[in-house]
Amino acid sequence: MSRKRIVILTGAGMSAESGISTFRDNDGLWKKHRFEDLATPHAWAMNPELVMEFYNARRKQLFEVKPNAGHFVLVKLEEKYDVQIITQNVDDLHERSGSSNVLHLHGELKKVRSTVDESLVYELDRWELKMGDKCEKGSQLRPHIVWFGEAVPMIVPAAEIAATADIFIVIGTSMVVYPAAGLIGYAPHDIPKYYIDPKASHVGGISNLKVIQKKAGEGVPELVEELL
Repeated sequence: MSRKRIVILTGAGMSAESGISTFRDNDGLWKKHRFEDLATPHAWAMNPELVMEFYNARRKQLFEVKPNAGHFVLVKLEEKYDVQIITQNVDDLHERSGSSNVLHLHGELKKVRSTVDESLVYELDRWELKMGDKCEKGSQLRPHIVWFGEAVPMIVPAAEIAATADIFIVIGTSMVVYPAAGLIGYAPHDIPKYYIDPKASHVGGISNLKVIQKKAGEGVPELVEELL
């Protein structure tokens, strides 16, 4: 008998307890800039050094933090279920905790890509990307991140995965950032659905939804225990 499939959508609240800052509230350099102004193709065209500095700071922090209890406990679900994680996060904490199947909707912080050929993607084994770091075709490398105003190429495979769920779980996201927030709508109508977030509320038009108003570090272990 094939194992039931759990599809999990995670957002910033999943990684918050690992100490990953969103940089929206940070002091220093980023206080002078709106987050949105650092994460657009226009920002890259106008001031690539500033954009690179912003992502270097985020990447440096990522090398210093570790997965939290919420990440590790999701791995335990693989003992009994086929677990597919779709994440809005650009960190690699799901992978580092041992999750087998992770799809990144918005790119990956530890990867960079060519500015002339999107298919040329490279792992960065250090935190710093510099001007003059080039791809094999001779063009400047940029963060492998989906910026505001850019298409989300992984949304189609993510929707296909959501449609195969036997159980759908949303963790640590506001459910207002589209297209990711729309993924729960692709899940089969009659399956159990769970939404874990301190500010979680019922989502209009979604049936069989159990809302758990807790942080990931508390709510996820409780739900995993229930499912196992």
